[in-house]
Amino acid sequence: MKLFLILSLPLLILDQVTKWWIVDNFNDPSKPATYDVEKYHQIEVIPGFFNIVRVHNTGMAWGIGNGTNAAKIIFPIVACFAIGLILWLWRKNAFPTLGSKLAVALLLPGILGNLIDRMLPGRGYVVDFLDFILPGYIKLFPQSGGHFPSFNVADSCICVAAFLLIIGALKGEPDAEAQKATVEKK
Repeated sequence: MKLFLILSLPLLILDQVTKWWIVDNFNDPSKPATYDVEKYHQIEVIPGFFNIVRVHNTGMAWGIGNGTNAAKIIFPIVACFAIGLILWLWRKNAFPTLGSKLAVALLLPGILGNLIDRMLPGRGYVVDFLDFILPGYIKLFPQSGGHFPSFNVADSCICVAAFLLIIGALKGEPDAEAQKATVEKK
C-alpha cells in the first residue's frame, strides 16, 4: 500500500494536473473556428525535437480506434476490467518481485489517469500533449511528418510498467518463495 501512496498517487496527480493545464491553456483542436489567439497552438520546447501540444485521442495507443463510436464505451470498460484484474492479482501475490510491484504501481496511475479523462463530463477522449519529432521516424511513417504519436504522463507510466514487466520476464526473476529460500540458505 505504501508503494501506491509514494509512487502511484503522485503520478496520478501529475498526470491530471498537466492535462488540466493543457486543456486550460491550449486551444481545443476539435474547434478550429473558435481558436482564441491568446491561447497556444503549440509550444516549441526544443526546436525540431520536442513540442507541447493539445491532442484529443478517443482511441488507444497510436490513435488505434480513434473516432469510432464504440471507443467511448469499450475503452472505459477495458480500463475498469484491467484495474479490477490487477487488484485481484495483487491480492493473490501475483507480483512478488520488486520489479513487478513497481510495474503495477506505474500501471494503475496510467490506466486511471486515462480513464478519468474519458469519464469527465463533455470529454470522452484522452488529452495527449508530449510531441516528439524523432530522427528517421518520417521514413517509417511518412504521413506522420516525423512526429511520434503524442502522449501524456499516464501513457508514459504504462510504457515504463510494460518495460519493467518484459525485463522481469526476460531475466526470469525468481518468485518471492525462491528468493526467500535463497536468503534463508545463506
